[in-house]
Amino acid sequence: MTEPLDLFPDEAAEATPAPDLETLRERAAACTACELHHDTTGTVFGSGPPQARLVMVGEQPGDQEDRQGAPFVGPAGRLLDEALESAGIARDDAYVTNAVKHFNFRYQGKRRIHETPKAGHIKACRPWLDAELALVRPQVLLTLGATAGKALLGSSFRITAERGEPRPWNDLTLVPTIHPSAILRADPGRGQDRDEMMEGFVADLRRAGELLHA
Repeated sequence: MTEPLDLFPDEAAEATPAPDLETLRERAAACTACELHHDTTGTVFGSGPPQARLVMVGEQPGDQEDRQGAPFVGPAGRLLDEALESAGIARDDAYVTNAVKHFNFRYQGKRRIHETPKAGHIKACRPWLDAELALVRPQVLLTLGATAGKALLGSSFRITAERGEPRPWNDLTLVPTIHPSAILRADPGRGQDRDEMMEGFVADLRRAGELLHA
């Protein structure tokens, strides 16, 4: 497992490893390593048991997550809860976080519309993610979507080709899968069946759950 980093991208952050998640959360709240901190409510840090055996990493907070200051509390989070229940995994047993801690968006009228994070946003937030993983020390890591997969596996990662396939990552097992928001955006006109996508998503979650008991 990656050890806690001793240098964060924000020069204002303390350059010492955090002893626990709450301290790390407080330091991340002051992060100004990229421009996303300007127009958002604040950093959306991970949540869950500090010694969770399963960590789920998504892309970034959405509108509701930014407003509430917690990950996966919007529509995608509700779908994730439904899928976890079907897979026999209690969300309260998992630590949930994102590769990027601030909401990247554009305005459409008064609405804030999701924008995919840029490579620089992922790079700026990577020390926080590495430090979270080092403190939690999970057994299984589940990446949700292409951005989270690329953040940990590199730019060559392809979600369509590699989803659901467990692989070693540092000293744990990583399982990549789709982001629940992809199911919400399913377009039948493009051959995307929401029920089939949900079944595949649940199957990936079950695979991750089985690894916890291996």
